[in-house]
Amino acid sequence: MNDESAIQANETLTIAQAIENLDGEDLGLRVYAAWWLGKFRVRETAAVTGLIAALKDEADRTPEGGYPLRRNAARALGKLTDLQAVPALIECLNCSDFYVREAAAQSLEMLGDPACIPHLLQILTASVRDGKLLPQGEDFSQPYDSVLEALGTLGVTAAVPLIKPFLEHPIPRIQYAGLRSMYQLTQDDAYGDRLVQALSNGDLQLRRALLSDLGAIGYLPAAIPISQSHAENSLKLIALKGILENQIMLSPFDRLSDGAVQVMQLMDELL
Repeated sequence: MNDESAIQANETLTIAQAIENLDGEDLGLRVYAAWWLGKFRVRETAAVTGLIAALKDEADRTPEGGYPLRRNAARALGKLTDLQAVPALIECLNCSDFYVREAAAQSLEMLGDPACIPHLLQILTASVRDGKLLPQGEDFSQPYDSVLEALGTLGVTAAVPLIKPFLEHPIPRIQYAGLRSMYQLTQDDAYGDRLVQALSNGDLQLRRALLSDLGAIGYLPAAIPISQSHAENSLKLIALKGILENQIMLSPFDRLSDGAVQVMQLMDELL
């Protein structure tokens, strides 16, 4: 489906039509419907059921072996907060398509069901031995960054010995995901400080990833470095919003903490 068709579909599509399209014969409309249902967070039972069924689709496959419909369905299910999707998403962690596995790990993180923890741990266990990365863990054959982030968000402290080897992973983005998780699981500022130091990286894409990581962990010492980093103001504001939300949670009931006030001032300067 071309861009013009997508725009027209977005203007006229109803929930009922999107659900119907998800199970239709037009592959382009099916892929779009899966995205649309997630985008607009359609939590109707028929939508969730249809998206779960789409995780096993065999019709929409690229010449390289990827599954675009499965990818969109996996991403959408994380946004719909329905835990009945968890078993199917866990199965997707074994899909041959890297991006399906990545989307499944991200959605399992969003859903927060501890049932997925052993399966996420297994991905790391297969790549670590005696505290060191095995050769298969040194590449990007698994969505390690998404798995590491999920374990941090889920508070899996038992994962710490498995996460530590990834702090020396040759791919910086995976290192950063490991640091993010280690901070979440240990609250050790050393890990947050390493993320802040990495903001000087010359690669814009990596700086963007770091902003997301620092916002996700709500690391207050990162507030000024974030505001001064060489990245889009919109991304800096999102990261600062994450820190602000954390500071508000830590504030006394009758007033904002000094940290919250500082972050709000930094955000105002970026607007």
